Amino acid sequence: MSPLKLGFIGTGVMGTGIIKNFLKAGQEVIVYNRTKAHAQAVLDAGAVWAESPHAVAAQCHVVMSMVGFPQDVETVYFGCDGILAGTQAGDLVIDMTTSTPTLAKQIAEKAKEKGVIAIDAPVSGGDIGAEKGTLTIMIGGQKDLLPKLKELFAPIASSVNYFGPAGSGQHAKMANQIMIAGTMTGLSEMLVYGKAAGLDLNEILKVVGSGAAANWSLSNYGPRMLQADYTPGFFAKHFLKDLRIALDEAKKMHLQLPATELAEDLYAKMVAAGKGDLGTQGLVTMNDRWDEA
Repeated sequence: MSPLKLGFIGTGVMGTGIIKNFLKAGQEVIVYNRTKAHAQAVLDAGAVWAESPHAVAAQCHVVMSMVGFPQDVETVYFGCDGILAGTQAGDLVIDMTTSTPTLAKQIAEKAKEKGVIAIDAPVSGGDIGAEKGTLTIMIGGQKDLLPKLKELFAPIASSVNYFGPAGSGQHAKMANQIMIAGTMTGLSEMLVYGKAAGLDLNEILKVVGSGAAANWSLSNYGPRMLQADYTPGFFAKHFLKDLRIALDEAKKMHLQLPATELAEDLYAKMVAAGKGDLGTQGLVTMNDRWDEA
């Protein structure tokens, strides 16, 4: 891809890895984050600061965002200093936040009024994928943009997939989070069980990870759990938000997802216990037997 001036809103754990990979690929990146100090890592890597989402959009024809919660997305896009206020006809805006399908549709509608194209593009792969440039991206919006988007996302993703009109990318991400809910609860309980039975947990991870129960969470978060490393690759409070979005969307479709409801309850208790800023792997600490000698 030829050098391009990109705008990026949100320099959290995921955003930082993404921005650095765009910089490594030779792109100029203009950034904004609610707290400037949290953007220092990408500024040191060569990104350029702007004072607002509006200021970012005014300088760039392609603007991406990855913030925490749907209400943050609303502020970033619809506020008087927001992205859409700074765009011009022909610009492309891409929200990579895991948010609601309904909000993705609203952004697309408002963008269309200005002649701007909006895409919802949530990702999977965690902090490791963001750092290594191996994210999986789920696209909702105009299908004819897919070749351009694959080229655009080449420095940060190993898989870019189209699912349908605006909001479809968010629906695909909800399906992804439903699956992860099962792997995280299973991983936590597997390790608690193995520890109580006196098993070698490193050996358990090795053996289980090479069989039918192998999964991404086990391979990437299992070793962190054994080292009591609960640093967030993905915040528990953000995962709780995702599960609540998934359950809300399921309710609209008259679906019952009892296993996801259980996972939501477990993560809600974790957040209520003051552990929302831990990574999702911190769920294991909610079992009293985990910390026993």
